[in-house]
Formats: sequence, C-alpha cells, structure tokens
Amino acid sequence: MTSTERPAETPVAPGTVRLCIHPALRFLLPRRGRDSGELDLPHDPDATVGHLVQSAGVPLTEVGDLLVAKVSVSWRSRLQEQDRLDVAVRARPQPLRGPAIFLLDVHLGALTRRLRLLGVDTAYDNHADDDHLVEQAAREDRVLLSQDRGLLMRTALRRAAFVRGQHPDAQLADVIERFRPPLEPWSLCLACGGTLSPVAKAQVANQLEPGTLRTKQQFSRCRSCGHVYWHGAHDAKLQQVVRRYT
Repeated sequence: MTSTERPAETPVAPGTVRLCIHPALRFLLPRRGRDSGELDLPHDPDATVGHLVQSAGVPLTEVGDLLVAKVSVSWRSRLQEQDRLDVAVRARPQPLRGPAIFLLDVHLGALTRRLRLLGVDTAYDNHADDDHLVEQAAREDRVLLSQDRGLLMRTALRRAAFVRGQHPDAQLADVIERFRPPLEPWSLCLACGGTLSPVAKAQVANQLEPGTLRTKQQFSRCRSCGHVYWHGAHDAKLQQVVRRYT
C-alpha cells in the first residue's frame, strides 16, 4: 500500500452503526476511539444522530457537517442499521448568529480577564451554577464558553462552544481564532466588564498611591464599579497580550 492510499474500510456489522469522528474532535472521545476516530454502536432506531454523537462525548456545538454516504443529514435524523456517520469539525472562523458577546463558566476566570482586556464583552460570575448560566446565556443572547461537556449538551443552549487549551493564553488564542470578535483593547474593566472612560487625575487622586500620583498622568475609570486604571510596569504582561492580537 502506498502512502497516499487509505486502508480498506472494515464493514459495519449487522445490528450496529459506526461513527467516524474528525481528527480535531477525537480528544473528546473515550480512549478506545481516539486513535482511529471510529466507534461502533448498537443500532437504536429511536436515537437521533445528535444523541449518538453526544453519547460519544462530542457536544454538537463542536460539530460541522454530518454525512451518511456523503449526503448531509440533520442531527435530528436517524440512522439505519449498518450506516456510517462521518462527523466533521465545525469550520473556523465560525460566523456568529448574533452579537459577539460571551458568558464564561466559573472555571474560566483568567480567560474572562484576557477577553475583557481585548475589549470583548464578557460576562462572568464565579458563583453561577449551570442552570443560571443556561438561563443567562439565553436571556442576554450570549455565547456560553465552557470546558464542561455536560453543560454544553444542554438542549436549552442556543449559542455555546467548548474552549480548547489548559492555559488561559491558549484558551484565548482558541476563542479569538474561532470567533474573530471585534477587538477594542483597554476599553473594558477587567474586574467587572464595565466600560472604561478617561478621568482627570484630580478626580481619582484619593484612590492612588503617592508614587502613582507623582509619576502617572493619564487614568481611566470604570463607569460601573469605579475601578481606576493606568499604564505602568505592573501591566507589562497585559501589554504583551494586547500586542499579540492587534
């Protein structure tokens, strides 16, 4: 067999169906399916394609085309015995059907601050439970970002995504590459997400340390929580993040 030839597909056994998962999604599969990306499952005539894909550990938020015999099918459709379902990864950049505003679960606080640093409207509450997140995402029409697959499989969610990466910088790169939201660095409060506005030094002097008061001239203040910001040695890492994406 030459390097350009694919190995022959093994037949799908009677009484089963086969899921063939795109390589970019295989990390979500149980260990037995990660190498080949193939899972043979018992045929259930009542199970939808969406149910089968999510039962394998892959949220539909991450899925692109679903194909049976190279024909596109809906996640609501049902497979026939011995069908082979090809599951593609969602294309990037991913168009947003709605505003580029986000809601992050309780485990993504560091990513929240990085998105706000770049001027991306990002809501976050480190006490929010799953029910609250689903309700808020729907009420405010936000894209819910999480690494909790069970949460992302909630049927009430209209817009959501799995965040790839373990470090906040890798997570930020993933979100920016996937959604390409408009960026306006230094425009939002890192603490609460409120809008920053320039403020006269005299108006915030009572909130500043003597060294800052003596050496800095330009300040901004959050319209929502009143937090005061200025550029200095303390934000060198933040400036690196901004330069990376602007």
